[in-house]
Amino acid sequence: MARPDPDVSVREKPDGSFHVEVRVGATTTSHEVTVPKGYAAAIGCGHVAGTDLVAASFAFLLEREPPTSILARFGLPQIADYFPEYTGAIGGYVG
Repeated sequence: MARPDPDVSVREKPDGSFHVEVRVGATTTSHEVTVPKGYAAAIGCGHVAGTDLVAASFAFLLEREPPTSILARFGLPQIADYFPEYTGAIGGYVG
C-alpha cells in the first residue's frame, strides 16, 4: 500500500527560526529549524525565501526518511551531516 503524500507547513517565527509541521496520514510531527545567516547564499539558494528553502529541505528529507525520523530541532547545515548530497541537490528542489 502506498504512503500518503506528506503535507508540509512552514511558518517563520519572530526570531527568524521556522516552525514546521509534517502530516502524513494520521501522523503529525513538529520541527523547529534554524537557517544561519548567509547559509542560503552559501548553498546557492540566496534568492530563495526562507520558508521556501525550509520547505524544499523537508521535501529532500522526506524522500529519504519518514517524518518521525527527522530531528525535532536542527539547523539546515546539519542535513549535510546525515546526507552529504544535500548541498549539491537542494537547488533542484527550489523554484
